[in-house]
Amino acid sequence: MAEPVLPARGLDAQGYLAREGSLGRVPYAFRPVVAAARERVPDLFGTRLHSAYLYGSIPRGTARVGRSDLDLLVALREEPAPADQEKARTLARTLDEEFPQIDGVGTLLFGRARLLSDAERHDLGWFVACLCTPLLGEDLAEHLPRYRPDTLLARETNGDLALLLPRWRERIAAADDTEAALLPLVRFMSRHLVRTAFTLVMPRWNGWTSDLREMAEAFAAYYPERAERLRAAAVLGYEPTADRAVLLTYVDDLGPWLAQEYARVHGVKAPRP
Repeated sequence: MAEPVLPARGLDAQGYLAREGSLGRVPYAFRPVVAAARERVPDLFGTRLHSAYLYGSIPRGTARVGRSDLDLLVALREEPAPADQEKARTLARTLDEEFPQIDGVGTLLFGRARLLSDAERHDLGWFVACLCTPLLGEDLAEHLPRYRPDTLLARETNGDLALLLPRWRERIAAADDTEAALLPLVRFMSRHLVRTAFTLVMPRWNGWTSDLREMAEAFAAYYPERAERLRAAAVLGYEPTADRAVLLTYVDDLGPWLAQEYARVHGVKAPRP
């Protein structure tokens, strides 16, 4: 039977992955938050700051007031020190406290050399070039290649699930039975598994989307026997429930199967230093 042919999206006219966000798409309600981040990041890191980026639903224009978080990536001229990480946590805490339209702040902090390294070319490098929107400084995408939705990109972005699952089991075992403990885990693990399932089929689908439901539908076209489980995970990625049983199915069933199939189709992610 011939494989299903789905319409590609997220590509430019030459078939390369297009950058998915822009400052022009930031919803009006979130513009004060973005402006505050743009003002405060240079004050925190001074001349050590190379550049800063937005990613996630806010630059994609899909953020929901009171439900979405602000996602930042900060590139420093040197590798970040513990003091830099503390500054990033302080920034996240203060922005979250001041702006009720966001539900949390996530800040990734990396050195410029790592983001441009050969080892990260098809992982963090791709992330910056395709999923991050420039906010401050020189755009590192100018030093990175253009990317296609191929098996190399699939392997280097999400080919490490088997290594993650033992850590996930530890986090689940350590979590108490409260919403505060379980909701973030369900949201995070649901999103991670749906994105991994999508990149498993991404080369055949020949496109890109960051919408979890679209990711699940793309996957379902190639693995119908697992479709309902992925669709349910996509829903929980947006609207998590505090259900430990869901987490256990992730690490005992869906996760191991997905890791094995990923390794069979694309191989395993190259080790990092």
